[in-house]
Amino acid sequence: MSVRKRQPTHPGGILKRHYLEPLSLSITEVADDLGVSRKTLSKIINERGSITPDMALRLSKAFNTSAELWLNLQTTFDLWVASRKSGDWEKIKTLVPA
Repeated sequence: MSVRKRQPTHPGGILKRHYLEPLSLSITEVADDLGVSRKTLSKIINERGSITPDMALRLSKAFNTSAELWLNLQTTFDLWVASRKSGDWEKIKTLVPA
């Protein structure tokens, strides 16, 4: 399994730096437009919350992107974090030849 050495950017950081800041949008304003609580969006923006499939759909509609973009960003980040938390998966033997 190949996992990046450098930590990938959390999707909340991308949302903040590539969408909210350039468009001068507040968390409250975007949360209202997305139909979610300010707390929910704030957790994502501050990199303490994850992008769910529902949130990915909301973000894709609001920012004219794909839901897959947001889910792929989250998955990449989650895999990187998981690979650093526990090495147990490294002990698993390969059952099928490459």
